Amino acid sequence: MIGKPGRGFTLIELVITVAIVGILAMTAMPMIEMTAKRQKEVELRAALREIRGGLDAYRRAVDEGKLEKKVDESGYPRRLEDLAKGVENVQDPNKAKLYFLRRLPRDPFADDPALPAELTWGKRSYASPPDAPVEGADVFDVYSLAKGVGLNGTPYREW
Repeated sequence: MIGKPGRGFTLIELVITVAIVGILAMTAMPMIEMTAKRQKEVELRAALREIRGGLDAYRRAVDEGKLEKKVDESGYPRRLEDLAKGVENVQDPNKAKLYFLRRLPRDPFADDPALPAELTWGKRSYASPPDAPVEGADVFDVYSLAKGVGLNGTPYREW
């Protein structure tokens, strides 16, 4: 039995195998990170579309006379959370509430999970200019507070 070669891998074979697996893992990591970023961007687009649709529906309800509007108001909600909490329908004798969103989506790029959804968005009032949005008496539009730039090269704040 002396002189029979042993079965198994040599140290060199194991080192080469580990090196190859490491190189494959390093090439896969950027793809995984890009996929995660792309998924968050898809969620951001969907959330913005949903909120903006709710804002437009609110404005239509004001134009149709279903919601109370004072003379000095723009017709957009005073607070973002009104879209999900509901607003009293002045045309309904029972004063039932109108809801424009089932729930207010969060900004997927918001870092603090303890923040309520309405605080994860930047808000633009009707009176503010589009290139320098500021909060005001109403919510005309929303934007992401994320500082990053999307895969398309546009900052998230401008989506």
